[in-house]
Amino acid sequence: MSKRPVIRLKPKAEARAIRHGFPWVFANELVTDRRTRALAAGSFANLEDAEGNALGLVTVNPVSKIIARMMDRNPDADITLDWLADRIARAQQLRDRLHDAPFYRLVHAEADGLPGVIIDRFGDAAVIQPNAAWAEAHFALLAQALQQVTGVSTIVKNASGRSRALEGLDEETVLHCGSLDGAVPVQMNGATYMADLLGGQKTGLFFDQRDNHAFAARLASGARVLDVFSHVGGFALAALAQGAASALAVDSSAPALELARQGAGASGLAAHFQTRQGDAFAVMEALATEGAQFDLVVCDPPAFAPSKPALDKGLRAYERVARLAAPLVAPGGYLGLCSCSHAADLTSFRNASARGIGRAGRRAQLIHTGFGGADHPQLPQLAESGYLKAVFFRLD
Repeated sequence: MSKRPVIRLKPKAEARAIRHGFPWVFANELVTDRRTRALAAGSFANLEDAEGNALGLVTVNPVSKIIARMMDRNPDADITLDWLADRIARAQQLRDRLHDAPFYRLVHAEADGLPGVIIDRFGDAAVIQPNAAWAEAHFALLAQALQQVTGVSTIVKNASGRSRALEGLDEETVLHCGSLDGAVPVQMNGATYMADLLGGQKTGLFFDQRDNHAFAARLASGARVLDVFSHVGGFALAALAQGAASALAVDSSAPALELARQGAGASGLAAHFQTRQGDAFAVMEALATEGAQFDLVVCDPPAFAPSKPALDKGLRAYERVARLAAPLVAPGGYLGLCSCSHAADLTSFRNASARGIGRAGRRAQLIHTGFGGADHPQLPQLAESGYLKAVFFRLD
């Protein structure tokens, strides 16, 4: 056995869940004596059950509610350059089967065996989100492994967001290596999207919606399309690429809408594309007052329920989105509603959406349910890894 520190579950902690693949240990499940509390955030330890049986190698962060994350079921494993490269290579093998060009989510945290690590690839560039303390502490080694496996020359460290705050980490987005000359063009679903890897939201583009963009585009031939919370034009540009008559993108971010306009221009779709900046709720209310009607409306808001304490408020917000969007759908048209809140399960989100449609006085058929693409795999034991839901309705 290695000489790493040993941490131990409390007698009543559920070791069976860990043995069956659950990757986290919460602070109230662990014996947190003075030695454990003194461990540096991001360090490694061997995890044992209450009887002293080995469970695996974990990374420890005493300041986080998720005090330990499983790194390897083998307690003698070492987190070296080769270990990291092996995990990244395994992740890349899946993506190479799924996509013919290197634009995708390369690593999806626990589901790809790298806890708290997100890596999105944009051709010769990649963005790493080190959302766990171990990844922050070993970022240079992680970036080296990424370059070794993929050959990318440009790496951005995106250290922003709620997950890092929960880990006690600061926020910082920097160019780790290489160079960037403006936004990166990304081809998806027949359209060109412009991804700002340094200044955009998240990693610059939401690859997780690729399949849902494609489904919405199947409904869009000849349609008038409204894309609310559009970011860089996700649903709007995909719809136009598949023959929509027109598309209006609504977002509160002027920089995001400028990237959407650039994407429309690069796609040869600018003549049919418009934008409207403002609060999405206010814009939908204004469009209703103006008597606007669309054949396809899609709303992809931010996470209104990022945690369980925010669930009730978040579900009310999703219901409100549906209530305001439904009147904008022409009879026989389609309404797509999305949630990226892991705390809101599919049933709760679907019910909130249906309530909002009903409160708007519309009758609906549920025609499709979508999730994140296959480059965003789910760890079956961790519900949080399957955060994205999309429901599509046909309205009378």
